Amino acid sequence: MRRKKQAEADETPQARFHSELFDWGEALLISLAAVILIFVFAVRIIGVEGTSMVPTLQDDDQLLVSNLFYTPEKGDIVILTKESFMTSPIVKRVIATEGDTIDIDFGAGTVTVNGEVLQEDYIAEPTNRSYDVDFPQTVPEGCIFVMGDNRNGSTDSRYGALGMVDTRYVIGRVLMRIYPFNKIGLVS
Repeated sequence: MRRKKQAEADETPQARFHSELFDWGEALLISLAAVILIFVFAVRIIGVEGTSMVPTLQDDDQLLVSNLFYTPEKGDIVILTKESFMTSPIVKRVIATEGDTIDIDFGAGTVTVNGEVLQEDYIAEPTNRSYDVDFPQTVPEGCIFVMGDNRNGSTDSRYGALGMVDTRYVIGRVLMRIYPFNKIGLVS
């Protein structure tokens, strides 16, 4: 105990400064490594491009996305990529998962999953726009069926080039909007 106190007393101010500087540098590096690991393995920040998710999300919204222990579920808003469809990530809502049968009545504007009409308070207007996919469709194993909330202004699984999306293309689930600051919060 006496030796430690004597050693501390013998340290010059310059030696104490270098020791403290080293401690700060070490703490900074550990913090930086932790932040990098979190953003590589747990969460990402991804921006919305376009209006396919209006009114839920707007063009240029910034989203916090996670794929940690995630399996897509109906109603989730997800970020996905499909190079053959679009090179940048896209935002869509999961409407049906593997084994579900989806049908769309474009005249009535309704979406039906497994015989039940979905109550979709989040959409901009009824679903009247069709593309080149015929309905009803059953979602294959390992896939999801996605649509934008702006149904008549969204290119989604109704369009053959996107079609059923392999779950391996899902980057993650949207946790919350982080920008613009006046709209920060959970997204559903």
